[in-house]
Amino acid sequence: MVRIFMHGCLGRMGRVITGLVEKNDECEIVAGSDIAEAPAYWTYPVFKDAADCDVDYDVIIDFSNASAVPHIIDVALKNNKALVCCTTALSDETLKALDDASKVIPVFKSANMSYGMNVLFELVKQASKAMYPDFDIEIVEAHHNRKVDAPSGSAYSIAEAVQESVPDKLEYIYDRHSENKARGKKEIGFSSIRGGNIVGEHEIMFISDEETVSISHSAATRDVFGKGAVTAAIFMADKGPGYYSMYDIVSKKFGGKD
Repeated sequence: MVRIFMHGCLGRMGRVITGLVEKNDECEIVAGSDIAEAPAYWTYPVFKDAADCDVDYDVIIDFSNASAVPHIIDVALKNNKALVCCTTALSDETLKALDDASKVIPVFKSANMSYGMNVLFELVKQASKAMYPDFDIEIVEAHHNRKVDAPSGSAYSIAEAVQESVPDKLEYIYDRHSENKARGKKEIGFSSIRGGNIVGEHEIMFISDEETVSISHSAATRDVFGKGAVTAAIFMADKGPGYYSMYDIVSKKFGGKD
């Protein structure tokens, strides 16, 4: 049984993960932390500061906010625990801190915790090799009206999957209304939509004069990200120091490393 410490346990995703783990026989949440006050019915102890936790655990799931991540990295290092970091929009400094920590403890970080989305990344790599440079490449993403970053981290990950698979350096174009020129061949265009309660939609289009090939993913509920976090926590429980991602889980289906 994998013992989980849930950082940000009273937030939207912390509550989702708590509900998912209650139905999972492979793991349990033994403690958590949050700045909010836990309701009386909460089933595990919640600490204001993760450093104050006196309950033993195997792995930390972090679904908090960018400003809280450096502290949970320090807690993971101090206690020599695996860390699954699901928080997005991290600074370069924090990303470097995660990379440095991975030399000492197991660290898991993915731009998108959805299993299906990570399958999409692998499909994009194969499609890019087959269709570039004969097809123009455009990425469209849509999210709820509370999301502050655009394009999304997952949209960038799609673009990175393309870039890894083609021989040329491609330019990222975000805003065409100020571009009074024809589209260049060595470009990836981004379009962002924000509205309502859209959980997350991503589509990459390969467009030629004769045909369009699209690969898309749509998250119906936020449970998909919570499920990915729980899968990652179970995966990380017996790992040694290193930097891991959802690719390490998905790649097995593509004949990759174990």
